[in-house]
Amino acid sequence: MSQDQSESVLDQARDAARSQKPFIIKSYQLPPETEAQIEEILGVFLSELDRDILKDSLAYCLRELTVNGKKANTKRVYFEEKGLDLHDDAEYARGMETFKNETLDNIRYWLEKQEEAGLYVKVVFHLQGRDLHIKIGNNTQITRKEQIRIYDRIARSRAFRTMEEAMTSVLDDSEGAGLGIVILVLMLKKLGLDEEAFDIDVEGDETVARLVIPMDQAKVENLTEISRELAEHIDRLPQFPESILQLQKILENPDAEMNEIARVLGQDPSLTADLLRTVNSARYMLSRRLDNVVEGVKVVGLRGLRQMLFSYGTKRVLGDGEENDVSRSLWEHSQRTAYFAYAIARSVYKRKDILDDVYVGAILHDMGKIVFSNLHPDVVKHVQEFAHSKGIPSTVFEEMSDGIDHAEVGARLAERWNFPDILVAAIRYHHTPMKASSQFRDVVAVIYVANELANMSSPEYSQIDGRVMRMIGITSQEQLQQIHTRLSTQYDREFARLERER
Repeated sequence: MSQDQSESVLDQARDAARSQKPFIIKSYQLPPETEAQIEEILGVFLSELDRDILKDSLAYCLRELTVNGKKANTKRVYFEEKGLDLHDDAEYARGMETFKNETLDNIRYWLEKQEEAGLYVKVVFHLQGRDLHIKIGNNTQITRKEQIRIYDRIARSRAFRTMEEAMTSVLDDSEGAGLGIVILVLMLKKLGLDEEAFDIDVEGDETVARLVIPMDQAKVENLTEISRELAEHIDRLPQFPESILQLQKILENPDAEMNEIARVLGQDPSLTADLLRTVNSARYMLSRRLDNVVEGVKVVGLRGLRQMLFSYGTKRVLGDGEENDVSRSLWEHSQRTAYFAYAIARSVYKRKDILDDVYVGAILHDMGKIVFSNLHPDVVKHVQEFAHSKGIPSTVFEEMSDGIDHAEVGARLAERWNFPDILVAAIRYHHTPMKASSQFRDVVAVIYVANELANMSSPEYSQIDGRVMRMIGITSQEQLQQIHTRLSTQYDREFARLERER
């Protein structure tokens, strides 16, 4: 690869880091120059986090896992050529007696065999919130025996306090699942990372090793300070309109009459129009069009109406995007995400009990970005000056403007407006669903996947957190693609219909 090509790849990686998009490197033979480039890309991502100091330690971990993936692919083609069954204990043991020496003596031959068989190693870098996720996958499924061996090494290494203890223990170093994995886990422990930082499992037809590197506490504190500074300006935003506050108060009464709710709602023509537009959308699949407010309230239900008020009130305060192209684009994305989330919860996850929370949470998930898009220039300047006074690089604020910390800003605003805890969690954790508390994780997980799909024109299974995907019932690239195609087609058709009716 030429110098210009190399610089181009690093520029693309930098753009991916700043925009929080996955960056993928895929190789069939994983030559030394590709290994070196992977480490350079790691450096780019760490530099964007201002954590270059971690590069040497994490480069070791990354190198260990990519080489293990390449070895696993070599093992598959070696066993196949020798006519040996990887899943038979006796044949596995016989093959491993000669595997190392024979492949090292003629590694070029075996690497070419891997490429002919379409076996690859793939590394995915992805900033999620302020966490760096690295996935190393190879498209040969690990055997149960190999997986047990790796889990044993991980468990034993977590018990070691020092590198010396590991080195003096009797460890089988004949495979990549031996001493290398032990040192990797100890390296992560030395960096202050717990057992959640590393895992290895089968995802679809790939064996995937996962590293999750959270932002260090000092950086978290700095970002929190910026969020607090923004929150002071957010406090100047008005509360919800009186009509919405009045409706919310009525809905808190379990004995509220439907006619009274409809009467108060009908006093706000915009809210009435929004309600009727909602009940007549594809979301409710009614057999006939409704124009009656009382019937509309019955369709959405009291809980659905309560949740709808948070969405409507937010648009009334922050604007619906008519005066701001950026804000309009964000609301359109949120509407698409909500459509996807509702459909996934209903048809894939099959959880009717969370449909209202999923839909409204998805509508509101990017409200922090909308706050950024609407900030007056003098407010932006003030926050930039604040960041400079704290010694925080200007790139941090610029990254926040691109959405890295918008989730926290949106969540703080939602708390100020007394949103339910479930909606606050949906906003705060829509990029990091596994951080949400267990009682809210199902809703946040659906919104996370819907948001990812709404952002992609051609989704890749490896670009989305496999743990979350499996949790809601998406287990393969084919299934993911089918869902994306179906929902995209349905949404575009529904969006066109609504546009015609306006």
